[in-house]
Amino acid sequence: MRIPLAREGYPFILASIFVIIVFWVIGLRGVSYFSFGLAIFIISFFRDPERDIPSEEDSVVSPADGKIIIVDRISEDRFLKKEAIKISIFMNVFNVHVNRVPASGKVLGVFYNPGKFFSADKDKASLENEQNALLIEAKNGKRFVVNQIAGLIARRIVCYTKEGAILEKGKRFGMIRFGSRLDVYLPVDCKINVKIGDKVKAGSAILAYW
Repeated sequence: MRIPLAREGYPFILASIFVIIVFWVIGLRGVSYFSFGLAIFIISFFRDPERDIPSEEDSVVSPADGKIIIVDRISEDRFLKKEAIKISIFMNVFNVHVNRVPASGKVLGVFYNPGKFFSADKDKASLENEQNALLIEAKNGKRFVVNQIAGLIARRIVCYTKEGAILEKGKRFGMIRFGSRLDVYLPVDCKINVKIGDKVKAGSAILAYW
């Protein structure tokens, strides 16, 4: 049976358990109780539950758990080089932070950009923060981008995939530690299925239809 925790969390979880034991052994019971609460938070942060992936082939699913903070038509000049629908999902520290593939396709490029660490809910985070973008060509030939963006607290972007990889909708492709944001750029002819303020879950909530 699969343990529902992201493997990136194991070092943090084991370290927190070790700290609890040390404080308990040396008699600092109050500190050990605090450390226990911190360990519970860390375990909760790295949880990685299974998700039911929508079967509709024309559906595009959310890459992250969180809240929709932007749905807008913009000029996407970095990767798609044309107008696109931008959907931004803000993840707070209590959300599941494992990221999933929005739609099946081939990775045409992986673009990592070191940067700053502004709060991920700010507009300038999309341009100035540390980020890792995937340019993907879906099975229908349409191209889209999913961009992992580090936030004020998040300082570690994890991406499992690479250029040339074939990805399946709803499968895990990475995570961001301790609060962050995901931007998705879709073709303008997509039918958008979410609005600002909606709460979504990675792999199961439908953002749009081709």
